[in-house]
Amino acid sequence: MSRIEPFGTLSDGRKVECVTLRGGGLTARLLTYGAILQDLRMEGVAHPLVLGSDRIADYEGPLIHFGAIVGRFANRIAGGRFRIDGRDGQADLNEAGRTTLHGGTEGSGRMIWTIAAFSDTSATLTLEMPDGHMGFPGNLQVQVVCALPGDGALSFDITATTDKPTPCSFAHHGYFNLDGSDDVRGHSLQIAADHYLPVDDAQIPTGEEALVKGTPFDFRDPREIGRHGYDHNFCLWRSRTELRPVALLRGTGGLGMEVDTTEPGLQVYDGALIPRIEGLEGRQYGPHAGLALETQVWPDAPNHSRFPDWLLKPGQTYRHRVAYRFGAAQGQ
Repeated sequence: MSRIEPFGTLSDGRKVECVTLRGGGLTARLLTYGAILQDLRMEGVAHPLVLGSDRIADYEGPLIHFGAIVGRFANRIAGGRFRIDGRDGQADLNEAGRTTLHGGTEGSGRMIWTIAAFSDTSATLTLEMPDGHMGFPGNLQVQVVCALPGDGALSFDITATTDKPTPCSFAHHGYFNLDGSDDVRGHSLQIAADHYLPVDDAQIPTGEEALVKGTPFDFRDPREIGRHGYDHNFCLWRSRTELRPVALLRGTGGLGMEVDTTEPGLQVYDGALIPRIEGLEGRQYGPHAGLALETQVWPDAPNHSRFPDWLLKPGQTYRHRVAYRFGAAQGQ
């Protein structure tokens, strides 16, 4: 049975609730703070499939963004700059005073969402982001449906509408670990992408769309993640499309996770800066304890004319679907 229960109190006094979902062999716990996927379990698997904490304070500090729905623009915007209809916009600079990361200091991953509906297998959370919030124009109405539709799948359906043109790109920022190890770099990864985006020292795309062939970014065939270091966008396609498989992650024990999405980009982050902290079940986290696979519009798209469309206009509906499907990996 689905249930809602108190989870904790934030440092500013806001109350956080947790809703538990069960279905298709999975159990998911979702927080109203940041729409965070706090825990994910699979029948017959002894360890959690995601990184998380039972302490709300951890999500305000060392585990910021872990498992959250981040936005209103996921990933980075160089200088926080964007231009709409000939007018320059300036978003909150929350990363070293140089970039806007995941929507700013108080992006969607740090706001309280409302549980609008829930059942045994799904929960609908809503959020209102006011005009001018973090420097972005438009009253943005956001909804995410988190569901366990069956056959080992976890899905997020994110929609949004606005009353002014605004940058809009959300992402689920979960960290996955399929074998319960201390380091996911031994996992196997496959990505259906011929190009990736090189970045500068601020992790901002240079504008080049580089071929993966002959580089450490070539995951077109499955191979070990390894120690090259990844916090890069893989270019899936140039516009939003129908739901389709884009990546396959496999743990050393044979459990696999297929990623299906409608989005044009996949950010792969190997967790190099994950802090040393006690997580779920007392597990000791540290660098590379989990892998983030974030489906999204390409980072810094507002400042690159050739990147996929990033602008949501009145009368339009932003629609983003992603599904993570767990089971025995191909080749096992």
